[in-house]
Amino acid sequence: MGRIFISAAHGGREAGGIDPGSVAGGTTEAKEMIQLRDLILTELRSRKFSVLGVPDDLSARQTISWINARARRNDIAVEIHADAAFNPSVRGSTVFYIANNEERRRHAELLLVGLLRRVPQLPNRGVKPDTATGVGRLMFCRQVAAPSMLMEVGFLSSPEDRSLLQSRRRDFAVGIADGLASWSRTIDPGSAPPPPSEPTYPAINIKMNGQNYEEQGILVSGNAYIPIDLIDRLRIDLSKNPDVRRITYRRVVYVKAVELRDFNVSVGWDAPTRTVILKSNLQICAGNIERIMSAGNTSEVQLQLFLRNNNENSLVKFPDLPKLYREEASIEGVNYDVAFCQMCVETGFLRFGGDIKPEQNNFAGLGTIGGGTDTAIFENARIGVRAHIQHLKAYASLEPLVNEVVDPRFRFVTRGIAPLIDQLSGRWSADLQYGEKIKAMLKRLYESAGIF
Repeated sequence: MGRIFISAAHGGREAGGIDPGSVAGGTTEAKEMIQLRDLILTELRSRKFSVLGVPDDLSARQTISWINARARRNDIAVEIHADAAFNPSVRGSTVFYIANNEERRRHAELLLVGLLRRVPQLPNRGVKPDTATGVGRLMFCRQVAAPSMLMEVGFLSSPEDRSLLQSRRRDFAVGIADGLASWSRTIDPGSAPPPPSEPTYPAINIKMNGQNYEEQGILVSGNAYIPIDLIDRLRIDLSKNPDVRRITYRRVVYVKAVELRDFNVSVGWDAPTRTVILKSNLQICAGNIERIMSAGNTSEVQLQLFLRNNNENSLVKFPDLPKLYREEASIEGVNYDVAFCQMCVETGFLRFGGDIKPEQNNFAGLGTIGGGTDTAIFENARIGVRAHIQHLKAYASLEPLVNEVVDPRFRFVTRGIAPLIDQLSGRWSADLQYGEKIKAMLKRLYESAGIF
C-alpha cells in the first residue's frame, strides 16, 4: 500500500515571517489545520496506513520539496486549508484537483464525500479544477510528484463552519481519513505485483493546432506529459521556470502538458483516442494579454455564455452588460476582455456581496471622493461600465478620454502608471495577487470561447 502525505496549510515562514493563514474568531488557519492534521494522522495510523506529516515550519515551496524528496510510486498527498471570505455567510467544503485530469476529479470526489458523510452539516461546494481558483493554478496540485489535491475543509470566517470544526474536530478527521483511505486504495489496491525497477507509463497521442504530432507523450498519474522537443518547437523557454514539472522517462525529458496554459497554449484531452490536444494561440501573444490598452478578442455571445455558465442568474438584472463592456471599452481603446474579467473578479460573476449592491451599478469597486467608506453609485449600468473603463484608462494610458468624465476618482490617478494588468496589484486593490486573478479569469474566458 502506498503512503499518504498530509500537510497542514500555513504555519511556516513566508516573506520573512510566520504565516498564520486566515485569522478569524480568535484563532488562525495554521492553528486549526495543524490540530486537524494531527488527528487525521492518528486515525490513519490506527487503520495501519503509512502516513507522513509535513513539518509545520516549512514554506509552501519547502513543503513541496520535502514531499518530492520522499515520494514513491503509489503515494498520495493532500494539503488541508480553511478558506475565508468577506461575507461571513459563505460556507462549505471543496477539494481542488489539477485541471484536465478526470481521474483526479474522481479522487477528489472520494475525499469530499468522506468528509461530508461524517459532517453532513457542512455545505458541499463541490470538487473543482485548480484553474477555478482566483490565481488560476495551485502549486500543491501541480508541483508535488505524487498525485496530490488541496482540500478546503470549511470557511474560518464563517461562525457556523468554525464552530463545527472546533466542536467536532474528530468527526472532520475521521471523515477526511475515510476519503484518504478510499483514494489510497484506488491508487494502490495492494494486490498488484511489485513494480519493475523503472515504471512503465502508457503512451498517448499528441495533436497540435489540428495536426497529429509524430512523437507520443505519456500518461503519468492521469496527467498528460509531452516531450520537451515539442516545447522547443513552440518557442517556449522553460529554462528559467522551476515551477514546471518535468520528468525523465527512457532518456527523454517530458513536461506536464497542463503547465503550457501559462504560455498561452490551450490544453485539452480526448479520452476515446487518448490524445492530448494542444492549440497555440495565434491571436493573442504573451505581451498583448498583459496590456490593458489593446483590442478585445471575444464576441458578445461568448461573454454572455461565460457569465451564464458561471452564474445562471447573472443576466437577469444586467442582460446588456456584455454589450456595454464591448461598446464602452472600444470607444476608449481599452481591452474589453480585460475589463469584463475584472468585473467578474470584483463582483463574483455579478453575485456582488459585501458593501456593494447591484442597484449601485458599480462593477469594479470604485470609491467616492473624500475618503469615506461609501462606494460609488451610478445612475444606470452603462454609466457604471463607463466609469470602470475610464478608471482603467486612467491607470493604463496618457491619452485623453473620448467621453465626458463620469469616474469620480479619475483625476486622482497618476496617468499611465499601470499599462499592464499585473501593475494593478496593490493599486486598484491592496491584494498583491489582484493582477494574477484577473489574468486567470481572462484565460478562463478565452478557453470557454475556444480562442485560447
